[in-house]
Amino acid sequence: MGKGMKFPGMGGLGNMQGMLQKVQKMQGEMQKMQEELQARTFEATVGGGAVTVVMSGKKELKSVKLAPTAVDPEDVDMLQDLIVAAVNEAMHQIDEVSEKEMNKITGGMKLPGM
Repeated sequence: MGKGMKFPGMGGLGNMQGMLQKVQKMQGEMQKMQEELQARTFEATVGGGAVTVVMSGKKELKSVKLAPTAVDPEDVDMLQDLIVAAVNEAMHQIDEVSEKEMNKITGGMKLPGM
């Protein structure tokens, strides 16, 4: 390939360097966003306040709060279902915020592995 050779649709090598710089900047922004997301906490409450969970942006369960009325020895299955629902809701919140923040960086462009 000779100097100044142009690739169809790419506008030449100078344009390719500019594109690589934009990709590197985007990678840095994505890394920063992921670090900020992991530092955040997410709270989900289900069952009219019966169960509240707090999770980190890393999807680590930090705490579970149970209302006294949620603890019924005769209905342990309901309590288990509420805990699962609360954890799933918190993870959904994390995924939703992560996708929203990623779209700000990528302009809605879907990147493989993201």
